[in-house]
Amino acid sequence: MPTVREIERFLYGLAPRETAMEWDNVGLLVGDPEAEATRILVSLDITEDVVREAEERGCQVIVAHHPVMNCTWHRVQTIRTDDFRGRLLRLLVKENVAAVCMHTNLDRAAGGVNDCLAAALGLENVEELPSGDGVCRMGTLPAPMPLDEFAGTVLEALDCAGLRYADGGRQVYRVAVGGGACGEYAEAALRAGCDTFVTADVKYHDFLDARAMGLNMVDAGHYPTENPVCKALQRWLREAFPGVEVELSARHRDVIHYLCGKP
Repeated sequence: MPTVREIERFLYGLAPRETAMEWDNVGLLVGDPEAEATRILVSLDITEDVVREAEERGCQVIVAHHPVMNCTWHRVQTIRTDDFRGRLLRLLVKENVAAVCMHTNLDRAAGGVNDCLAAALGLENVEELPSGDGVCRMGTLPAPMPLDEFAGTVLEALDCAGLRYADGGRQVYRVAVGGGACGEYAEAALRAGCDTFVTADVKYHDFLDARAMGLNMVDAGHYPTENPVCKALQRWLREAFPGVEVELSARHRDVIHYLCGKP
């Protein structure tokens, strides 16, 4: 059986550590590098529910996209039971479950988050978005379509509970994608000749600016735009470690719900 260190090393072969952004925290973040693994659980995030799921399924390792600790936005200074991050880390240690996280390096990787998003949306001729720091991708649809029709295909392809979009006044054909919060690449998408940008966590003024620039902006949600990579991770791990059971989390879902009002 492979060790946790060998699993981490394999994932770094797909998404090298040095390609992660300097503020990021990736790799084996919790656990024993020399522990053997017979079962792996793959999830976009590591939550308390996911850790309990791993323990119940007998998984020694969780492979996730989002880091479980020490990201720029959540510095971990204590591990206390009255803090949700502290409880999560204590639970991982208590259940002896390792956490291996591949974040911005997986965003940039060939076949990673954004290639999976492009594939899910049926884009062709996919390439790296120029001036996108290697994160975003762009490609073309088989044929142009109206924005409202395209929004419906995104909703279905990504299994979104809902989405938001702003009409830049153009047919959809050349599409840029950035899984998660990539709104800052809107101008790069426009310069690259894209008429539409699919991403997540778009701010109100970014929608206004995109419409003024003549760029269709589609916010399909953070979880839906990144979650397609989990199936790719499962496939890669199964191929690399055929004696190991690799399962997708059945409990982790998008936490955002949508209540629609007047159009």
